[in-house]
Amino acid sequence: MDVESASTANLSAHLSRVAARSPSRNALICHAGHDRDGNTVFRHWTFLELDLDADRLAHVFQRIGISRGTKTILMIRPSYEFFCVTFALMRVGAVPVMIDPGMGRRRLVDNLSSIGAEAFIGIPVAHVLRVMSPRRFPTVKVSITVGRRFFWGGYSLRDLRREPWRPFASLPSRPDETAAIFFTTGSTGPPKGVVYERSMLETQISYLTSHFGYRETDIDLATFPLFSLFDIASGITCVIPDMDPTKPGSSDPRRIVEAIRVNKCTSLYGSPALLENLAAYGQETGTKLPTLRRITTAGAPVRPALLEALHAMLPDDARIHTPYGATEVLPVSSIDSREILTTTRRLSESGSGTCVGRPMEGVQIAIIAITDEPLPYLSQAVELGRREIGEIIVKGPVVTKQYFRRPAATKLSKIIDERDNAIWHRMGDVGYLDELGRLWFCGRKAHRVQTAQATLFTIPCEAIFNRHPRVRRSALVGIGEASDQRPVMIIELKSGDGREDRGSLTAELLALGRGSPLTESIQTIVYHPGFPVDIRHNAKISREKLAVWAGRALK
Repeated sequence: MDVESASTANLSAHLSRVAARSPSRNALICHAGHDRDGNTVFRHWTFLELDLDADRLAHVFQRIGISRGTKTILMIRPSYEFFCVTFALMRVGAVPVMIDPGMGRRRLVDNLSSIGAEAFIGIPVAHVLRVMSPRRFPTVKVSITVGRRFFWGGYSLRDLRREPWRPFASLPSRPDETAAIFFTTGSTGPPKGVVYERSMLETQISYLTSHFGYRETDIDLATFPLFSLFDIASGITCVIPDMDPTKPGSSDPRRIVEAIRVNKCTSLYGSPALLENLAAYGQETGTKLPTLRRITTAGAPVRPALLEALHAMLPDDARIHTPYGATEVLPVSSIDSREILTTTRRLSESGSGTCVGRPMEGVQIAIIAITDEPLPYLSQAVELGRREIGEIIVKGPVVTKQYFRRPAATKLSKIIDERDNAIWHRMGDVGYLDELGRLWFCGRKAHRVQTAQATLFTIPCEAIFNRHPRVRRSALVGIGEASDQRPVMIIELKSGDGREDRGSLTAELLALGRGSPLTESIQTIVYHPGFPVDIRHNAKISREKLAVWAGRALK
C-alpha cells in the first residue's frame, strides 16, 4: 500500500485487505451456547464473510440515512453483529459512539443524550431504555434493532442484512477526521466522551505488531470490545469467550480455559480482575495453557504475585505485557513481566510505586508540579526532575485532543505546547521518571492525601501494607479538609479471613506502617468487606466511595 493511499484509507479498509489475501481464514470465533454436556459451542466466521456483510450493511446504512459524520450510538454485545455493524459504520464514515452499559441507567441516558446522536443501533433492552426516555434522544432519526424488534419501530438488522451483496469501497478519510467517540468509565469523575481521530486508531493498531509482537497467525482471546476490533483490523483471529464483558471480575475461569484450549489461542487480552480468577484457578487445579504465548493486561496496576501465578500456567518463553494508559491516550508505555519480576518488583513492594515501563514509539512523557488548576500552555507548567513525584503529562500520536461537547473538561485536561502547537494530555495520575527513562505510577492525582506535614500517594503507601500475608489489598484515603487530612488505610482481607484476632492484626499493620517513612504518619486502620471497583475492568479501586464510607464509619 503506497503512502498516499495509507494516509487517506478508512479504517475498515484493513478488513478488506485481509479478506482479499486470506478469505477463508477465521476472523471471528464466538461462543454460541452449550451442547448437552455443558461444553461451549463456538461458531466461526471468515474474514471474507465479515467483509461481505460489512459491504451489504454499508450500502443499506447510506440508503436509510447513516453516512459520513453520522453519530451512531452502538449498544451491542460482542458478537458477529457487533463487528459487522462497526466496520460498516466505519466504511461509510459514520462515527460509532461506544459506552459502558454498567454505569447505571440514569448516567447512561444522561451521557448518551449529550452526544446528539442521529442514529441508534442496539439490542432490544437498549431500545427499551431509549424509548422510555423519549425526551433524551430527540436527535435520533434512524433506529436499528439487533434482535427481535418490538413496539418501538425502526429497522431490524436481520432484515437489513438480506441486502444482495455489492462491493462497497471504504470512503477515504483525513487523518484528523473523527473516527469514533469512546466514553470514559467515570470511575474517577463524570464519564466523558473522548473524540478519537482516524490516525489515532491507525497508530494503536500498528503498536500491536511493532511493540507487542502480534502477527496474523495469532489467535487472540479478546475480552474487551475495542481490542477485538484491533484484532480483526490487524488480520488476527479474534475469539469471544462465554462471559459477560461488562463484568470481567465475575468471569468463570473454566470457560476462559475452555475457550483457549478449544481454539488453540496464542494470545489473551484481559483485565487484571479476569486474570486474578484465571490464576487462582490455575493454582487450584494445576492447569497449563501450552498454546498461550502472550498475555496483555491493562486497567489497573498488576500485582507481581499475579504475574508469577500466570507464568506458572504458560510456556517458558511466553510474555506478559502490562501497558499503561487511559481512554484519552492508549497506550502510553509498557513493561514486560520479566523486567517486573527480576528488577522492579522489589522496589515496588518497598514503596517506590508501580513501574509501567518506557514510552511507546513516538510518545513523550513529562512530569510537572502538581496543580488542580487548568494549564492552557506548557510554558505555565513547572517540569520536575528525575525521581520527583508530580503530575504525568503525555504527548504523541495517540493523544486525543478533546472531549465531545465538554469544553471545561477539555480545558482542564489538555495543554498546548507553544513550540509545535501539539497537545499534551494530563493523565490525572502522579508518578515520576527514573534514570533509565522508565515511568513509575504512584496513583491518581485526586487520590493524594494532604496532611499538615506531607503529601501521601496511594500506590507507594498501600504497597507497605499489602506485604502483610492476610491482606488482599489496601486503599489509602484522606478524611477531613483538603490541606489537613487524616490519613486512613482501609484493608480488604483475603477471602475466607474472618474477624478473629482483629486487634492484633491492626497492631501488626500499624507496626508495618511505622517501619517506613512513607507510612509512619498513618495511625488509623479500618476494614472493608469488599472494595468497590470500576465498571470496565473491575480492577480499579473506587477510592472516592471508600473515602465516603470511611468518613461515616469513623464518626
